[in-house]
Amino acid sequence: MSDEIAALRESIAALRDEVGALKRKASIAESHLAICNLQAAYGYYVDKGLWDEAADMFAPDGTLEIAGRGVYTGQDRVRQYLHALPRYERGVLFNHMQLQPVIHIDSDGQRAQGRWRAFILIAWLGGEARWGEAVYENGYRLIDGVWRIQSLHAFITFYCEFDRGPNHGGVPMVRNIDGLQPDRPATHDYEAFPEVFVPPFHYANPVSGKAW
Repeated sequence: MSDEIAALRESIAALRDEVGALKRKASIAESHLAICNLQAAYGYYVDKGLWDEAADMFAPDGTLEIAGRGVYTGQDRVRQYLHALPRYERGVLFNHMQLQPVIHIDSDGQRAQGRWRAFILIAWLGGEARWGEAVYENGYRLIDGVWRIQSLHAFITFYCEFDRGPNHGGVPMVRNIDGLQPDRPATHDYEAFPEVFVPPFHYANPVSGKAW
């Protein structure tokens, strides 16, 4: 009888371990989906100039850095930055299609990092129209059970005139916002296409294990 009880206890312990592992996997999957929805929702708000809605998605101490314009720290500063952008109105197009997510959730399930590609189309009726692309390397944090953007860093890889194309060269990055100084200087000194710059990866190669 004692052998049967011991075997039963071992089976129960194994089942508990298996359930625990399944719970962790389910939690990671739920977090992955929540982060994808968070970032996609941010993009839809930015597309329509809904700056307050976009800013609300940041952590209270979250940061925003776009191109070489420096780092804005805290949700209020993020909000100021977004409101300094052009208004969304008739004749204005701001499309930011966010693609190719690579997301990694920390072992404690409280933080995560994600890499995205944004394909950009901006235009003003009767004015300029441009294609562009940016690579996001973002951080996320779980606050009171809700994922928020802890850090958003958009590396601009190219901007070009819509009617000419990148074969005619790129549009230089705008490195400041008039009347709005950053809290910290840009973390990387780089230039977009036609110059060569590879935004740093937050992850190692998933096959070789080598960091880039």
